[in-house]
Amino acid sequence: MPALWIAHVTVTDAESYGRYAELAGPAIAKHGGTFIARGGRFVQLEGKERPRNVVARFPSVEAAVDCYNSPEYQAALDHARDASERELMVVETSE
Repeated sequence: MPALWIAHVTVTDAESYGRYAELAGPAIAKHGGTFIARGGRFVQLEGKERPRNVVARFPSVEAAVDCYNSPEYQAALDHARDASERELMVVETSE
């Protein structure tokens, strides 16, 4: 079953986070991920608001988790750790 990678982000260092984004995109694509939302308009109805929201579609939960754990994504994540506050989850779709 396909899965969605859903990130809610507050960027605290735009330069470092930009480097993360440059590296994360190719890592996500390498694992079959495609972006369906990246920082677009949103309406916060509940919970903590984060100004940047990203959704990527993967072929499976396993593909998304493999991406997260990959050396390529972890190298990208090194730039985001001190440059953002974020939550990230993977959710299997019902398709």
